[in-house]
Amino acid sequence: MNLFRNMRKEVGHGGIIPRGWQMAWYEPRRRLGVYYPPPLNWLMRAVREILYRAQIAIHAPGIEHAQVFEMQRTHRERERLAEERARGYLLGWRECFQACLDVVEDEITCATETSCDISSWLPIDVKRREDN
Repeated sequence: MNLFRNMRKEVGHGGIIPRGWQMAWYEPRRRLGVYYPPPLNWLMRAVREILYRAQIAIHAPGIEHAQVFEMQRTHRERERLAEERARGYLLGWRECFQACLDVVEDEITCATETSCDISSWLPIDVKRREDN
C-alpha cells in the first residue's frame, strides 16, 4: 500500500497536474484533487468507493434500530399534533366561555337597571296557548 501512496499526487486549485496522470477523486474539504497514473486511478477510485460503502454498511443501524427510531419519530409527531389540537381546543373553549360570560354579565347589568324592560325580549305576536 505504501507503493500506491508514493504514486499518489495531490494537487490543489491552480496546481500543475503531472502529464499523463488522471484524477481518481476530489476532496472538497481539503480542496485537493488526488491523481494517479491511468490504470491505477480507476483501481484506487473503486477501492475507495468499496471501503466507503463497507464503512457505511458496518456503522448503519440494524433493521430493529431503524424500526425503533421510526416508531419514536411517529410517536413524537402524534404527540405534537395532539398538543396542537388540545391547545386550539382550549383556546376556542376559553374564547367561547368568555363570550358567554360577557353575555351573562350584560344580562345581569340590564336586569339590575330599572330602564331595561324584560318583556321586550319576548316576540310581539306570541299568543297564549289554551291548555286542553
